[in-house]
Amino acid sequence: MQKLIKENNIQMVDFKLTDIDGRWRHLSIPAERLTESTMEHGIGFDGSNYGYAPVENSDMVFIPVLDSAVIDRYAKVPTLSMIGDVKVIQVPDNKPFDQYPRNVAIRALDYMKEQGIADSMVIGPEYEFYIFDQVTYSTDYYNLSARINTSQAAFASGREDNNHGYQVLPGAGYHNSLPTDIRNDLRSSMCLAMKDWGIDVKYHHTEVGGSGQMEIEVELGDMLKLADDTMAAKYVIKNEAVREGVTATFMPKPLAGEAGSGMHVHMLLFKDGKPVFYDADGYAQLSKEAHWFMGGLLTHARSLCAITNPSTNSYKRLVPGFEAPVTIGYAMSNRSAVIRIPAYAKTPDTKRFELRNPDATCNPYYAYAAILMAGLDGIKKQIDPHAEGWGPFDFNLYSLSEEEKAKLTGLPATLEEAIAELEKDHDYLTAGGVFPERLISQLLERNKKAASTVSKLPHPAEFALYYDM
Repeated sequence: MQKLIKENNIQMVDFKLTDIDGRWRHLSIPAERLTESTMEHGIGFDGSNYGYAPVENSDMVFIPVLDSAVIDRYAKVPTLSMIGDVKVIQVPDNKPFDQYPRNVAIRALDYMKEQGIADSMVIGPEYEFYIFDQVTYSTDYYNLSARINTSQAAFASGREDNNHGYQVLPGAGYHNSLPTDIRNDLRSSMCLAMKDWGIDVKYHHTEVGGSGQMEIEVELGDMLKLADDTMAAKYVIKNEAVREGVTATFMPKPLAGEAGSGMHVHMLLFKDGKPVFYDADGYAQLSKEAHWFMGGLLTHARSLCAITNPSTNSYKRLVPGFEAPVTIGYAMSNRSAVIRIPAYAKTPDTKRFELRNPDATCNPYYAYAAILMAGLDGIKKQIDPHAEGWGPFDFNLYSLSEEEKAKLTGLPATLEEAIAELEKDHDYLTAGGVFPERLISQLLERNKKAASTVSKLPHPAEFALYYDM
């Protein structure tokens, strides 16, 4: 490590930690202070300020993971960046803090191995986000407002400053080419920066949202690495945007009339190097274990939302008409179902399905671990999604009559609804000690507080509806 530091004239070492909400926080030390003692004993910090430790027992240590070291291109002073793990200070030996997001993901993978179901979970998240020229907002009691400025949107066609007339209509942004695709070079820069960070990029393109929606998809990989990579990808994307003088957001629904941004998660299991989910004779070439895994996801889909879709804004995306799922079910090549089986994934080692409801406001460590635990519960209980009436739905679920829709089960319509589901359905998460009960309580408490805060704010639309009453 010291060789890398000397060769690159590194002056600071930056340690990035994940808080309970899934945001990176960081602390830095002079490079010469990175010693064997630092690597062994770590650096002390106050865990209560990260949201998951009680004040009376909040002394913790951060242990850097050497393999995660990367030069942080966004720091002016030459800086080496690392993530790491967190331990609780105890005598005689410190122990991993069971609520720290990365530790929860590690425990979920260990639990999977202990059950003998698989020894590897491979996932592939898709990162959707918007790029805007500028955003302003206010939550003052006398001024509740949000304003978005983006030169790509159709609503910018009347601008007189530097307007070339290549705006995009709402919902018409998918795979646009130059010169309409004004962020192509920026996305390329993002992908190259992600590569430098050790993230394997599959491709990038404009997404459906005509007002600046983008997507960067990464290659399939180990669940823990992809959780690490999700944190890094969001960091890179946001910082590359700022470098360009614009702003990137992973908000699920920043614009009411445009497509929302999700984070679809592809998944498959391996055991002894062999795919668990493949069966040449099964529906969509999926094995009974794959169907049971889907059964677990669908059984717990409503409570899962409190972890995979933990923001009030998440449920403004999960509405009909914008390719976001609203109905609990599965099908081949059907983007209106919660679980889609990609038709193009045909080989045994790539046979998989994707969960379409998650979005990037989630803490990726908790979200991926919760998805795994729901699926493992389905395998243990052999939950058949077809027998439960969840499909396969090989038709457009958005086009059903109201009478037909009433027969189906939908995802929660609000964060409050998802919270209520998690309160009564979380035993599958605490199995094997993966999600501690205290962590579930903390997540519920924080989400309740956020939902309550938003519910008490007057909405601008309410002025339009009721001001003159």
